[in-house]
Amino acid sequence: MSELPTTTRAGSMTLPASGRRALRVAIVGHVDHGKSTVVGRMLHETGCLPEGKVEQVAETCKQRGMPFEWAFVTDALQAERNQGVTIDVSYIRLATPNRHYLLVDAPGHREFLRNMISGTAGSDAALLVIDAAEGVRQQSRRHGYLLHLLGVPQVVVAVNKMDLVDYSAERFAQIEKEYRAYLGELGIVPLAVVPVSAREGDHITGPSRAMPWYQGPSVVEALDEFAEPPAPIDLPLRFPVQDVYKFDDRRLVAGRIESGRLAVGDQILFSPSNKTARVKSIEIWNREAPVSVMAGESVAITLDEQVFVERGEVISHEHSPPLESNVFRARLFWLSKKPLTNGTRLTLKLGTQSAPVRVQEIEKVIDTDSLDSKSSEKAPQDAIAEVVIRSRGMLALDTFNQNPRTGRFVLVDEYDLVAGGVINMKGYPDQRALVTVKSSNLYEVEHRVTQTMRAAQIGHHGGVLWFTGLSGAGKSTLAIEAERQLFRKGYHVYVLDGDNVRSGLNANLGFSPEDRAENIRRVGEVAALFADSGMIVITAFISPYRADRDRARQAAGEYFHEVYVNAGLNVCESRDPKGLYKKARRGEIPEFTGISAPYEPPDGPELVVDTEGLSVDESVQQVIDYVERNFEFAKEPESGD
Repeated sequence: MSELPTTTRAGSMTLPASGRRALRVAIVGHVDHGKSTVVGRMLHETGCLPEGKVEQVAETCKQRGMPFEWAFVTDALQAERNQGVTIDVSYIRLATPNRHYLLVDAPGHREFLRNMISGTAGSDAALLVIDAAEGVRQQSRRHGYLLHLLGVPQVVVAVNKMDLVDYSAERFAQIEKEYRAYLGELGIVPLAVVPVSAREGDHITGPSRAMPWYQGPSVVEALDEFAEPPAPIDLPLRFPVQDVYKFDDRRLVAGRIESGRLAVGDQILFSPSNKTARVKSIEIWNREAPVSVMAGESVAITLDEQVFVERGEVISHEHSPPLESNVFRARLFWLSKKPLTNGTRLTLKLGTQSAPVRVQEIEKVIDTDSLDSKSSEKAPQDAIAEVVIRSRGMLALDTFNQNPRTGRFVLVDEYDLVAGGVINMKGYPDQRALVTVKSSNLYEVEHRVTQTMRAAQIGHHGGVLWFTGLSGAGKSTLAIEAERQLFRKGYHVYVLDGDNVRSGLNANLGFSPEDRAENIRRVGEVAALFADSGMIVITAFISPYRADRDRARQAAGEYFHEVYVNAGLNVCESRDPKGLYKKARRGEIPEFTGISAPYEPPDGPELVVDTEGLSVDESVQQVIDYVERNFEFAKEPESGD
């Protein structure tokens, strides 16, 4: 027969002042390791349970003929009580004399990892529970990695059920050493590892007579040592547009402010459309219109001018906007039974943005047990993968370490959630400056000399031969020799490469992802002007980003011809005529393409020249043949009488 627990409740505590935001703590761990029991006991020991709750649970256990079960304090669903597992996320309020908490009791079974991820995302800290008898399980490692993946910076580990191992200090030390080592490899240093018996109340709020050998904090004392995270209001303004409503004669732009502050009179920027306006008023339902609002509030605003914006735009201040890009790196957790593969098409959900995307490349798959990574074209269910994701249009986003509120995303396959992840832009540029048009009052010059007239006089059409490939693939060698041979054949031809562009036109640019993208943008515009004049211009640039080459194609239009000078990284590195790869391997050249920065091969180039398998002469001849096939001007036959 069930009896009430012998420990006495701490009584009703005076809660701390509510001026501080409740710290959000995720409770995670392998199934049956006792998470819900730990939470139930903490609520009891801190006096946070409603009056009569313990008696209600005791009666339930008595009717079922089972011992008192603290987990029933928090397991609200009948299915949980029947199966003895947590299958949904429970949000529970806890208070100590020092702080308010919002505990997120997340399911531990692998079948409910989606719930665990959705519950843990956005937490400030985590309490990770491990069974002392079972020790560190695969799911314990997976949960540790998920905390790392989701960016939960602070962790306390509770080694529960110490009563089942006779409160053995040796057993605790073994588990502590093993799990600290694992978390250490992830870059996580737990604030404390606490030996606990939640059922008996040991080390929940204070010391334990059964474990005098442990001198550290109890679980609750360790939670109180968590540092306060940066407040969302201190981050740059991020206000995703949820909808636009017509109300009376006003257009209301509505949504929830994720970070930062907003005030009447602020000049704001909409991304990715890059439209600007000034805030005329702020509206909140059933409240007097405020002058300013902050993170966490759902509001609507009116603007000082009519600006057409849609759901998914992100409002920011002009001086601190989000990034704009159609490609980014991500670390994600794959949940679908169907493996993730290169080229998989999905829907990205980022804030209120929803966009079709494609997995351009799976860079590596990570084993959550050993933390070993390997190259693979597939990521199976429950795998951690580092990928490159490309969207059709521009996205407004932040890297996770800059703003967690807008640096997390989920992927959806039709209606199923299949992945969650965080954004990393390493090696990729912010494309905002590349797509923003600042000039105004410009009018296109109408030339009286047409391109056909130029081609008729020169004998060939103008165009851009855009050579792209890794450093060492042979772009410059082919370009210079092709220029020489084409010139001898009577073609008007010129080579643009790094030496003659970076010493003049682009002398003010460095080698950051943004500067490299701007370098290629300028080259693309100049090359398009060359082509318009009737010249054949050959560009020899790595141009690693597909988006930059697409802009160059857009500038030149039908006169753009992408030539992929193809040689594998191993071959290019073995050539290394300038010793650049060796310097990059030693870390002396940051953001070096192919080593520490990405290269995106062309998707459907007009010509592929395989310099890995062809000689220089054979490669040049391919280029000459292509030009002769595609650039010759065919005069129309004269009509006779």
